[in-house]
Amino acid sequence: MKILKPYFFLLLFSLFACQRTDNNNQEVETAIQKRVSIDEIEAGIKAYIDAETADNNGYFLINNEEKQLRLKLVRVHTEYLSNLGPSKHFACVDLADEKGDVYDVDFFLEGKPGEMKVTETSLHKLNGKPFYTWKQVVDKTWRKVPVETASSDLLGVVELEDSFDFTYYAQLPELKEKAEVWIPIAQSDDFQTITVKSMNLPTKERNIEDKENGNKMIYMELGPEHSGSEIEIIYHVNRIEKGPYDANGKVDPMYLEPNLLMPIGGEFEEIALEATKGKENDGDLVKARALYDYIIDNMRYMKFGDYGRGDAVYACDTKTGNCTEFHSFFISLARSIGIPSRFAIGASIPSDRNEGGIDGYHCWAEFYADGKWWPVDISEGNKYTALATYYFGRHPANRIELSKGRDLKVNPSPGTGPINFIAYPLVEVKGEVIYPKVRFSFERGA
Repeated sequence: MKILKPYFFLLLFSLFACQRTDNNNQEVETAIQKRVSIDEIEAGIKAYIDAETADNNGYFLINNEEKQLRLKLVRVHTEYLSNLGPSKHFACVDLADEKGDVYDVDFFLEGKPGEMKVTETSLHKLNGKPFYTWKQVVDKTWRKVPVETASSDLLGVVELEDSFDFTYYAQLPELKEKAEVWIPIAQSDDFQTITVKSMNLPTKERNIEDKENGNKMIYMELGPEHSGSEIEIIYHVNRIEKGPYDANGKVDPMYLEPNLLMPIGGEFEEIALEATKGKENDGDLVKARALYDYIIDNMRYMKFGDYGRGDAVYACDTKTGNCTEFHSFFISLARSIGIPSRFAIGASIPSDRNEGGIDGYHCWAEFYADGKWWPVDISEGNKYTALATYYFGRHPANRIELSKGRDLKVNPSPGTGPINFIAYPLVEVKGEVIYPKVRFSFERGA
C-alpha cells in the first residue's frame, strides 16, 4: 500500500508542469516571443499526432526505457501551449495507452504554421504523477529536475491496494407507527473483496435485490418498539486501485437513457455539444475529457441549498453541489451525446490516519469509451487540481462501494417509488422518508 501525502513542494511542482522549455538545453526561457498564435501551435501538434497515428495503425508510438507505448490522444493542454522564439514552440498533451494509463507528454516543435516539426518528445507524468519538474535557476531559465518521490507523494490517495474494517452504523429515529427500512449491502467485485464480520439488526430481515444494477439490500419491517434501535454492520474490505477496465459483453442501453434526476437532451445536449466543439471527429474518450474539464472549470463544490440529491438540473442551474451533483451533471451531459455512463456510491477512507470517523458518503461515476469503462471522480478533481488528471481514469484503493445505479427497483418497494440512490438507510413511514442518525468509521490493521 502506498499512501500519497499532500507535501507542499509537489504543489509547487505542479505549478511548473508543462511550462515553456528551450529545446537544445532542456531549459525554459521566461521571455515569450509571440510569433504564432496558440491556436496555430495547437493545430500543429494535433496535425503531427494525427499523422503519426494514421501511420501506426491508429496509435501514437513513444519509446520509453522499458517498452514502446501505444497511445491515443485524450487532449491538448491549451493552457500550456507556448512560443519559445520566432519558430520554436512548446506543447503539452495527454495520451492514454491500451490499459488506460494516461501519460502527460511534453513536445518541442520548430517551424512556421502548417510546417511545424516535432524535434523532441518527453514523458512528463503518468496518471498525474510527475517524473520530473521544472526549476527556475539564476539566469531566469527553467531546468528539468527529477522528482524522486513522484511515485509516493500525491495528496492523500492510497495507490495499489488498501485493507481496512468499515463500520456502517445507524440509529433509528422515534417511530410512532409502522415503518420500513432498506439498507445497502456491499458486494465483492473485481476491485473489492467484502467480508461481513458482524451484523446487528433490531429485527428479522429479508434479503432483497435490485436485479437491474446488481445491488443487494436488507429490508425490515419496524414498529414503535424499534425506536432508537441501532443498526451496525462491520465489513472487512480488501480493495485495489481502479483503472479503466474491459466491458463484459454488450453495454446495457440503460446507460444511455435518462433517470428521474438525470435527464438528457435539451440544455444538457447543448452544453455537451458546446463543450466538445471542435472535437466532433474525435473519439468518446476525448469528448468525455472535455465534459470532465467543463464541470471542473464551471462548478463549485458547495454543500448549500438543495444539494445531495444528485439532481442534474439543479447542478446545471446553480453550478454548485456535492459529489452527487457533480457526477449526475456529468452523466446527463455524457448520455446526451451518446457516451454511456453510470453512477456509484460508497465512502472514501482517509489516507492520513488509520482509524476514526468518515465524513459521510462519497460517490463517483464511470463512462464507456474505446471498449473500456473509465472511472472518474470529478468532485475530487475539482477540489485538488493537482489530481485532476489522476481522477480521470482512476479511483484510489481507499474507498468502499455500497451500491451502484439510480432509480433502483426492489420488492418490497418504497411507497415513494424507485430509490434515487442508496448509501444511508432509507426509512419510510406512510410514504414519507425519515432520516436516522448515521455514522461511518474505519480501522486499518484490525
